[in-house]
Amino acid sequence: MTKIKTNEIELCLNENNLCFSFQNGKEKWNWNEGYRPRLECEEGTVYFENACVCEHTIIRSGIGQGIQSHFENFEINGKKISYSFDTRVWIEETTGNVFCEWIPICEEGLRVKAVYWPGEMAFDERKENWYTLLNEQQGLLIPNTWKNGLEPIAFDGFFGTAGGYMPWYAQVRDRAGYLAICITPWNAGYQAEHPENGPYTHVSMRFEPSFGRMEYRRIVRYTFLNDCDYNDICKTYRTYVKEQGRLKTLAEKAAKNPSVEDLIGCAFVHKGIKTSVERNSDFYDAEAPEKNNHLTTFAQREAEMRKLHDMGVEKLYLHLDGWAQPGYDNLHPDYLPACSEAGGWEGMKSLADAMQDMGYLFGIHDQYRDFYKSAPSFDPQYACQLTDGSIPEHQRWAGGPQSYLCTTQAPFYVKRNFTEIEKHDIHLDCAYLDVFTCNEGDECNNPHHKMSRRDCYDYRNQCFEYLLSKGILPSSEEVSDWCVPSLVFCHYAPYDFMLREPGKPKQGVPVPLYNLVYHDCMIEPWMMDKVSETEDYMLYALLNGGAPYLIRDGAYPNFDGSFESLDTKIEEEIGRSKVVSDLHKKVAKCEMVRHEMVNGNYEIQRTTFADGTMVTVDFKKQTYIINGSTFES
Repeated sequence: MTKIKTNEIELCLNENNLCFSFQNGKEKWNWNEGYRPRLECEEGTVYFENACVCEHTIIRSGIGQGIQSHFENFEINGKKISYSFDTRVWIEETTGNVFCEWIPICEEGLRVKAVYWPGEMAFDERKENWYTLLNEQQGLLIPNTWKNGLEPIAFDGFFGTAGGYMPWYAQVRDRAGYLAICITPWNAGYQAEHPENGPYTHVSMRFEPSFGRMEYRRIVRYTFLNDCDYNDICKTYRTYVKEQGRLKTLAEKAAKNPSVEDLIGCAFVHKGIKTSVERNSDFYDAEAPEKNNHLTTFAQREAEMRKLHDMGVEKLYLHLDGWAQPGYDNLHPDYLPACSEAGGWEGMKSLADAMQDMGYLFGIHDQYRDFYKSAPSFDPQYACQLTDGSIPEHQRWAGGPQSYLCTTQAPFYVKRNFTEIEKHDIHLDCAYLDVFTCNEGDECNNPHHKMSRRDCYDYRNQCFEYLLSKGILPSSEEVSDWCVPSLVFCHYAPYDFMLREPGKPKQGVPVPLYNLVYHDCMIEPWMMDKVSETEDYMLYALLNGGAPYLIRDGAYPNFDGSFESLDTKIEEEIGRSKVVSDLHKKVAKCEMVRHEMVNGNYEIQRTTFADGTMVTVDFKKQTYIINGSTFES
């Protein structure tokens, strides 16, 4: 055993199984005994323990001390290779944080697909107050006693996607916990296992290559807390991002772009103009060809908005899909001009002007990742290229065959297209750049515009920043840690179950981990569907102090400007929407300071905001209380 102790933290390496343990005062955390650190490679699985050279030394510096291990020379299929790497596990004296670093030294002889290190903690007791926190979408708390098994995580838990809004996970047992932050998240993710009926949850990090190589040092930071719950975990992470300069609040964003204030408290309306599904698209419905095409004019949408205004909707934001000639999800990035059959530039301008006249906000859907082969500017030289020279392709969406536009090019196309819209005197308050914040960053190995995933996130933020420079508030599909400084709002930031079939068993307790960190930094609209007699999504909108979706039709609308028999439903939804909007006006710029299960009951949850506002919802009774006043949803 090799041990190091600094202040209250002690770390210990078992040289026999290469597992670490961590002592924080009276609390001890161990990597799971069954864990074996490994590299998954094209050549097979390579365990750290199989290194012919394995050396451990104690290291000290002016900031801390720890244990460095060197691994060199492995035997694969009877052949010795010179691949080598180091690990460093050290304690920062000032904070007591423990840093785990994996460092490539020589990358000859192995084609690594993933490094599984550091390991998962032993967390095997069947106790309800032992729980795991995962950042799959808005957030998930999994007690060790949770009866439902964990399904595959979105995007395989890759950080920067819907599967990992924030690059950390945590576990708490009897109010002692740890927070594991991935400091280098651009090519990293997590994997978690919780079998049906428990009795444990295992979670750990993995690091993936960049351009086929591990290339750079990968870092995880452990913070150990002896008296905590998930609120304390989230606030510890909030402190971390604030130290990094990445905590940009809505108040700060509004100081630069005052129209942020106009968006706060809006009812969100999501509508479409033109849908056109190509025959060579996987989306094409050959059995019901009438479903593949749809057109609603700008004038019809204008009539709808005037109708909503007449019905008393005070603040509204219209997100418009399929507004251009190609139709929804077609020909990107060549998504101009305005759809002629729907009224062309004049019809679109009339709609935009009407929105201004009514005091409403107007924004459009756009897309700068999908690179359609039918687009006039398509050129494989500007598509994302893998290290073997191949170009990923598919035909999943309405526009048919496509690859991915190298994001180095995206800011130029954004500037080109929005300049053209501006030439037609169309006022845009907002713009939505699709998929940037729910899909992983892309890599491109073309030497003329080589781009790492980290570069990709920077280029995506450049697109958002350009829109901000033009006074247009940017949004994207979901939320993520990397986009907080540049993004104002999103399409949604839901709990994972909201995108699954209604009524399907939940994978854990939905908790607003993202909002406990970033509520006052991002405007999030929430689904308002009452999906069953026992589930009303409005309650989650209130609990999270978010904005409401009044109408969410998107590219495939289900009613036109007449509203026909939907007047009664719309009136009811306007009333429900106003309740959520009024609360959003009050708390949008406030930090969510606490979330709790009232008396430990998962069915009754409460949030407290920095201005003192308290929202309590009872999911079983379908009631909510705002600052002491009780209502039924």
